[in-house]
Amino acid sequence: MRIALVSEHASPLAPLGGVDAGGQNVHVRSLGLALGRLGAHVTVHTRRDAPDLPPYAKLGPSVWVHHVDAGPPEPIPKDDLWGYMPDFAEQLHAVWSRTHPDVVHGHFWMSGWAALQAATPLGIPVLQTFHALGSVKRRQQGAKDTSPAERCAIEAEIAATVDITLAESNEEVFELVRSGADPRRVWVVPSGVDLDVFSPRGPVAARPDRGARVVVVSRLVERKGVGNVITALRDVPDTQLVIAGGPPQHRLEAHPEARRLMHIARASGVDDRVELVGQIDHDAVAALYRSADVVVCVPWYEPFGLVALEAMACGVPVLASAVGGLVDTVVDGVTGVMVPPRDPGRLANVLQHLLADAAFRRALGVAGARRARRRYGWTTIARETSRAYQHAASRRLNVSAAKVG
Repeated sequence: MRIALVSEHASPLAPLGGVDAGGQNVHVRSLGLALGRLGAHVTVHTRRDAPDLPPYAKLGPSVWVHHVDAGPPEPIPKDDLWGYMPDFAEQLHAVWSRTHPDVVHGHFWMSGWAALQAATPLGIPVLQTFHALGSVKRRQQGAKDTSPAERCAIEAEIAATVDITLAESNEEVFELVRSGADPRRVWVVPSGVDLDVFSPRGPVAARPDRGARVVVVSRLVERKGVGNVITALRDVPDTQLVIAGGPPQHRLEAHPEARRLMHIARASGVDDRVELVGQIDHDAVAALYRSADVVVCVPWYEPFGLVALEAMACGVPVLASAVGGLVDTVVDGVTGVMVPPRDPGRLANVLQHLLADAAFRRALGVAGARRARRRYGWTTIARETSRAYQHAASRRLNVSAAKVG
């Protein structure tokens, strides 16, 4: 198949850890490469955010990245990109008029809108993965939500229009159906994990000789709940907290959220046990996971929860908040332990019990690695996604044949 993936702000070539560079970038990159290994020809269309980027860059065998000119060629926060989407869609339409992919798969709401604008006149089936829903974000963040006002209405329109919506969790299915989506055209296909990189075997990052280590890997934004972990550390003695993510370490002092987190650490009296390491290479993340006694992932809301899955694949127990896709990914009491979001007291209590029970931690780690291998390898996810593509393409052909008949 000739497959077009659309990811307007999340380039598969972007370094991870920035405000808008995280799980979606990994998902699009990994899905594209896995589809290529299955024999598909894949083009990932993303917005050009630097003037020196080539029009096309090779990502892997049969997989290319197309840098689309839409707006100034510079980094722009994703919530400010909406005004450039008509230009983005126009460029996609021009390319697809020549190349005519078999299916188009939008990632994030703006990509879905642009994909529909460009593909519908050409009769190309469109599938959609939202990665996050505006209705959930608005409910969780309230006035702090910086999404365009039109987002929720457009997401509902996309879900009602595309051939298939690929939801990353059962909670997302419920949210989509509540917004009016046809449940028969919503398939659950989660994100995946690179089992070659994230496994129990491999390098282990250096750690102190004494005490426990807790690791958080996260973009540095308030809703990720990192401040709650720091607050909880006050009641978890002899434990080091390593926080990876955000800008490179030399730029952390100028980062507002990093400064806020260190203020929380100082106010809680744990600043000597909290280390912000900033952005690290994706391949180095696995070594950091393996060095942890527990990986903590307690966002206030989370569409999927890639960090928890990567830690599980490395055989490390996970302490996660019971929200969104984490409820599907982490099996409470089997591959990790779930806690309510925004509850540092409960978090501290559970963390104390986990760190005191090495046998339980080992059992969680073994079960987590097994679950990751059996359910979440990218080859498995790519095959499930391909079945959705084939279904959408066949359905479109059948509808066209019926009209002709």
